[in-house]
Amino acid sequence: MLLFLDVDGTLLPFGASRPYPAYEPVFAPPAAGAPPLLTRVDPALGARLTALGCELVWATTWMDDAKVCLAPWLGLPQLPLVDWPDPAEDNAPGGLHWKTRPLVAWAAGRPFLWVDDEIGDTDRAWVTAHHPERALLHRVDHRQGITRADFEATEAWLAVNR
Repeated sequence: MLLFLDVDGTLLPFGASRPYPAYEPVFAPPAAGAPPLLTRVDPALGARLTALGCELVWATTWMDDAKVCLAPWLGLPQLPLVDWPDPAEDNAPGGLHWKTRPLVAWAAGRPFLWVDDEIGDTDRAWVTAHHPERALLHRVDHRQGITRADFEATEAWLAVNR
């Protein structure tokens, strides 16, 4: 089972009560040269994500920073990274997120979960119509990022759909 992971707003919350740059890092500082927002990502999420037993795939615009900075921060191995199409070539119809079609193509007919803060009903309907396998498109609140409730929803879906 694939699990496509977004970063901004998903692993990296943008809490309204503590906006950047006034945000005080909760975790130890990352290595020199790492993205400054990395300190908002809870390093314990790596173990929680691994425990889901899915094939984790970066579905983020962080690109190589996800591999070089974020994976070590989370204690994750090097994960595959979805290579996004050129934005000028992306002609997503009204309301469809620009990631939706590339993720379905990347899944290549395999069941998947997609955890992101920008998923909408149009994306769910499009995946239902164009993807032959099971898929959960789970939207998280960008202000909180992925929470215990999000993990519980994902685990419940996995329990029924493995």
